[in-house]
Amino acid sequence: MQSRTVSELLSQQTTLLEVDIKGWVRTFRANRFIALNDGSTINNIQCVVDFEKFDESVLKRITTGAAVHIKGELVESQGKGQKVEIQVHNIEVLGDSDPETYPIQPKKHSFEFLRENAHLRTRTNTFSAIMRLRSALSFAVHKYFNENGFYYMHAPIITGSDAEGAGEMFKVSSLDPKNTPLTEDGKVDYSKDFFGKETNLTVSGQLEAETYAMSLGKVYTFGPTFRAENSNTSRHLAEFWMIEPEVAFMDLAGNMDLAEDFLKSVITHVLEHNQEDLEFLDQRLLNEEKSKPQAERSDMSLIEKLKFVTENNFKRVSYTEAIDILRSCKPNKKKKFKYIIDEWGTDLQSEHERFLVEKHFKCPVILFDYPANIKAFYMRLNEDGKTVRAMDILFPGIGEIVGGAQREERLDILKERMAAIDIPEEDLWWYLDLRKYGTAVHSGFGLGFERLVMFATGMTNIRDVIPFPRTPHNAEF
Repeated sequence: MQSRTVSELLSQQTTLLEVDIKGWVRTFRANRFIALNDGSTINNIQCVVDFEKFDESVLKRITTGAAVHIKGELVESQGKGQKVEIQVHNIEVLGDSDPETYPIQPKKHSFEFLRENAHLRTRTNTFSAIMRLRSALSFAVHKYFNENGFYYMHAPIITGSDAEGAGEMFKVSSLDPKNTPLTEDGKVDYSKDFFGKETNLTVSGQLEAETYAMSLGKVYTFGPTFRAENSNTSRHLAEFWMIEPEVAFMDLAGNMDLAEDFLKSVITHVLEHNQEDLEFLDQRLLNEEKSKPQAERSDMSLIEKLKFVTENNFKRVSYTEAIDILRSCKPNKKKKFKYIIDEWGTDLQSEHERFLVEKHFKCPVILFDYPANIKAFYMRLNEDGKTVRAMDILFPGIGEIVGGAQREERLDILKERMAAIDIPEEDLWWYLDLRKYGTAVHSGFGLGFERLVMFATGMTNIRDVIPFPRTPHNAEF
């Protein structure tokens, strides 16, 4: 008999069936009722044991966390809370289970404790729901781009360039740290290294994706990226995943259209396919909000936030207009903002972005035409010489979720921008070649996947939406 999943059995319309199922014990009450879960759904299936038919030595091994193989009959449930249950005919405990040391007990655990036990935390309802949603979102990303004519490109993880110009990168080297070769002036001689030059883990696949967009038309990358920022905040990881589409012959307006359509599509996917997980996380968030002071509570539930995105057109606002709105708003005038907006050119903070979305426009917002000096060198300079064709998408509760731009396709201006921030032309000779041979208008954007998962799950710490978080002084598991 083929094993069935909990999800399949709970949706089964016919009872009085002989069934075979494997999973992990969540609870075992009164030596009679097993709550069994196999990860296929947030819901458990109740398995009813007639303890008189089983040896006591077997029953003692049925503890929280134990893996079991059950055969029995699927029947209509006699109790409340479930439509069907399994009358157990045979049960086998698979492997060992130590109830005294098993850390994931049927009680509330702090997220900090669960991060310390990240190898087991997906056995809780919260983290199983998060990871199913993460998987669904990942599928939705690939589905969207596949259906819209994009080609999936695997950008290199090891790179000799810094797409952001930030310099906060992890070095990749095979040199012996105890006997590092040096040049005559005492610097590390990277010509003796594995690649013959200084290399790092990538911070973005964008520059490489541009090369493929300029031949294949529409491409996207979806892979790991790395930042060596010594930042221990709820919004930063040293290793995370990025989604970066690049499209030839597309300007900033087309880029905004693409990003809005993409975000609505992937969020609609989980609303349609992950209802049970979303409802559980929605309730979890509601309970969490009740413990906060009234002034700090969110105006929207999790599902309302998701529908806020899918059911509203995104408002497009220039950076300059946004600054005027923020400078004259009550929170700024009454100094309620932590960062007061005084003048044009200020880099916006999350509190400003959320005000625009949640209080002023009451819909998702796309800000565009940012000051050139707070954006990357590869963004196309506008005719005013002060702003670039950049865009950021702002969501409720989270602020910026997408950053993108029309790319600078003019060779002379790109060289000037690189020189202004001391990026040697020889380091990006191949990137400059794109502006020499068949140059064209092109655009793209970047979306930190974990930021999207945070929004879709209502989680407030980025470490809780990735299987094994990598942060300063933490590379466990």
